[in-house]
Amino acid sequence: MDAKRIRRDFVVLGKEIGGKLPVYLDSACQTLRPRQVTEAISEYYDSYPSCAGRSVHKFATEVSLRCDTVRAKAAEFFGAESPSEIAFTKNTTEGLNTVIFGLGLRKGDEVVATDYEHNSVHVPLVHLANTAGVKYKVARSAPEGTFDLDAFERLMSKKVRLVAICLTSNVTGYTLPAREVVSIAHSYGAEVLFDAAQAAPSMRIDVMKLGVDYLAASAHKMCGPSGLGVFYCKGEKANQLRPLMFGGHGVTDTQPGSFKLMPPPERFETGLQNYSGIVGMGAALDYLSSIGMDEIREHEARLNRRMTKALMGLPGIRILDPGDPNLRAGIFSFNLHGLTAHDVAMILDNSKNIMLRSGMHCCHTYFHARRMDGCARASAYIYNTEQDIDFFTESVTELRDKFGNAR
Repeated sequence: MDAKRIRRDFVVLGKEIGGKLPVYLDSACQTLRPRQVTEAISEYYDSYPSCAGRSVHKFATEVSLRCDTVRAKAAEFFGAESPSEIAFTKNTTEGLNTVIFGLGLRKGDEVVATDYEHNSVHVPLVHLANTAGVKYKVARSAPEGTFDLDAFERLMSKKVRLVAICLTSNVTGYTLPAREVVSIAHSYGAEVLFDAAQAAPSMRIDVMKLGVDYLAASAHKMCGPSGLGVFYCKGEKANQLRPLMFGGHGVTDTQPGSFKLMPPPERFETGLQNYSGIVGMGAALDYLSSIGMDEIREHEARLNRRMTKALMGLPGIRILDPGDPNLRAGIFSFNLHGLTAHDVAMILDNSKNIMLRSGMHCCHTYFHARRMDGCARASAYIYNTEQDIDFFTESVTELRDKFGNAR
């Protein structure tokens, strides 16, 4: 994979800030967008700026056809059996909430998740536990930061209706053994929902091969636009889910005292859709597919190995587990003794134009359980080069020597 060639598609990476080019290492929060995506979005506004599924004029027809095409691309990208299994949402959070609140979970039902869930899973489950009496069970990680299959299976029973679980951690980059998790959950009669926000940009996902029932991801982490999510619902499961919202476009007819929902996936797409975002998502899927998801995965791992080799074992620097960089994809989370995570991120930004994320990354329970105030997180992607990584590790080492009270 030629990262130097790829980065030429990302206009912002060629623009100096204060006389220096940016080193963007915050792709786990949001990837940059190539010109192919921004051009597709502009084309929508310049050439056919209308709504799908409403009017019958030429603009509207073009939008409908484009949306159908992108839905088919998304189905192929994620290995779905049919485009009708793909709905467009605002983001991953909406897809996750659609399942968690749409299954009609009630007192006596149990849900299992990990101890490193994003708040988009954790908060809805806490809400259901507090308001509906649903039992929320947490599978604890192994000491080395990996997923403990034995601990997970010990939590399973016939009362577990849903396993709502993070496929790839946005804190550590670790990807759990997905097929084994699905197999164990299904053996107890539970359904499986994958939060794939962090996995979808970096690995090949085939929902049919995995056997997963539901999956949610976001375009903004996949070189696509913000405000657009992808929600997969296995065909026969859609009719048992209550949509998160009701209103325009999601129904075929209404009477004074009744309404009839549209068939899936449209029943999950109530209200005006982000049509420019859908078009942009199609361009992003084409872009990632042209590179190859296996190539992306290996590129991230190669850069992570380079970061780890340079900084592992240095006094004053703590790298979050798992220690093996091959298990962390493109995410390198760390703390520097003597400085807060926000200090690290702000100093590197202001002095070097190195852009990281700092804090608890919407995963507060992970840090509270480990008595940590957060971490700095560098996340590499397709447009990052070895030179980026070397500049980053040299800058962190310099920061440690100057401010970090290394020990």
